[in-house]
Amino acid sequence: MKIGVSSYSFQQYISSGKMTQFDCISKAKEIGFDAIEFTDLTPPDGLTQAEFAKQLKEEADKQGIEIVNYAVGSNLVYESEEEFDKIVTDVKKQLDIAKILGVKIMRHDATFDLKGEKSFDLALPKLVRCIREITEYGKKLGIKTMIENHGFICQDSDRVERLYNAVNHENFGLLVDMGNFTCVDEDPAKAVSRVGRYAFHLHAKDMLFKSFYEANDENGFFETRACNKLRGAVLGCGIVPVKQCIAIMKKHGYKGDIALEFEGKEDCIYGVTVGLKVLRKYIEELY
Repeated sequence: MKIGVSSYSFQQYISSGKMTQFDCISKAKEIGFDAIEFTDLTPPDGLTQAEFAKQLKEEADKQGIEIVNYAVGSNLVYESEEEFDKIVTDVKKQLDIAKILGVKIMRHDATFDLKGEKSFDLALPKLVRCIREITEYGKKLGIKTMIENHGFICQDSDRVERLYNAVNHENFGLLVDMGNFTCVDEDPAKAVSRVGRYAFHLHAKDMLFKSFYEANDENGFFETRACNKLRGAVLGCGIVPVKQCIAIMKKHGYKGDIALEFEGKEDCIYGVTVGLKVLRKYIEELY
């Protein structure tokens, strides 16, 4: 099991101009990660995504760190055949980028906007149609495709499981993010025990929690679906039972990689450095 870090964990520095996505590779290696994953490549001026992906792959090879996953945004609920074609084509183009990066798995979003559909289940056939076409293309490239439990709509373990079962394709699985279940007020351990068997990849993330009735604090907190409050945390400092979730994944026979995703208000270099130490300790104790 390789321990990686999401480039999104460095977003604090990327947004401020202290780092670029390219810099994430050497920084991840310096901190001690075995692998890295990238989210939504944003190439520098003058470069295409494909050219930038080639540069990232070359730098990762030079640094001796593997790129294990590529994660992209998408919304697979469509309102016309023309929109369906555009959505699927856009994700397929990102699979071409994933091929250049050299990854074997790619995560795309399911939905964050039902676009007039009255419920998740009523939108399910549209999601399934898109995902099957996307994953068939991925299979031709040798890349497995995944959706992640996030976006509030397709985030609960029961909804994610229904989507997985409806797609029913050997090339399609889940990126299980143990922290994201808290966004829909779900117990992470129970959720992971339900969907962990479908995982192609795993995210370790921790969160701070305040109930609806606690004093309001806007310092980085956001609302859950049930109007409680969450904020990203340094791994091991929040409410997510990270070690228990990893133990559940081991029980499911999971042998893939795990990536740290840090979303806290603390300095991101501090957050990922401490997070790696905690995560490595958990894995050494469990595996």
